[in-house]
Amino acid sequence: MMMPMNPFLWLIHTVINIYFWIILAMVIMSWLIAFGIVNRSNPYVRQIGYALDRLTDPLLRPIRRVLPDLGGLDVSPIILLIGMQFLGMLVDNVFFRLGWA
Repeated sequence: MMMPMNPFLWLIHTVINIYFWIILAMVIMSWLIAFGIVNRSNPYVRQIGYALDRLTDPLLRPIRRVLPDLGGLDVSPIILLIGMQFLGMLVDNVFFRLGWA
């Protein structure tokens, strides 16, 4: 039988999971634009790209400032995803140690 999860722990994991998919969509969108599969002059593509940039840039910008220039390779989304996984595990650990899970 599965134990019920703390609602705050569930909320934190849900937000991390949703943001994971937003970052993944941003990465895929950037690849599609870079390889010329999607055209940024299309208003729908431009709107989606703008929304994804606005959602991800606040967390990616500080990481990009710290990273050295790797040419055209942007590894900041990977670092952010690893950090988010770490945060999820850290929150789990804190909740379990405090007996709130």
